[in-house]
Amino acid sequence: MPHTQHADRPHHLSAEHHEIDGVRVVTLRGEIDRDVQDVLREALLGEAGMASARIIADLSGVTFMDSSGVNVFLGAHLQTKDAQGWVRIAGAQRPVLRVLEVTGVDTLIACHPTVEQALTA
Repeated sequence: MPHTQHADRPHHLSAEHHEIDGVRVVTLRGEIDRDVQDVLREALLGEAGMASARIIADLSGVTFMDSSGVNVFLGAHLQTKDAQGWVRIAGAQRPVLRVLEVTGVDTLIACHPTVEQALTA
């Protein structure tokens, strides 16, 4: 059963996650900014700080992301890399993908059009 988290304002960020073959798939909806960075971090890494060494973040429902989200993704990348794992991003909409490209995050974290493609990469 997927776990759901909501920020104080429902339009800000919601997160659901489930596992597929040992991969934590996190589906995010809303906006990612400094107000919800803790929600994002917990959604990606779990309450213990590392639920899985392999994570796919489905950003198809994310309409905005600032540098706070970039920092959380970089932190998750470093933690999973240390555990011989990875983070992959799927379905980022053009404005969010542009942030990932401008900051160079897309050179560290693979970005895929769909969750299915991220799973098989």
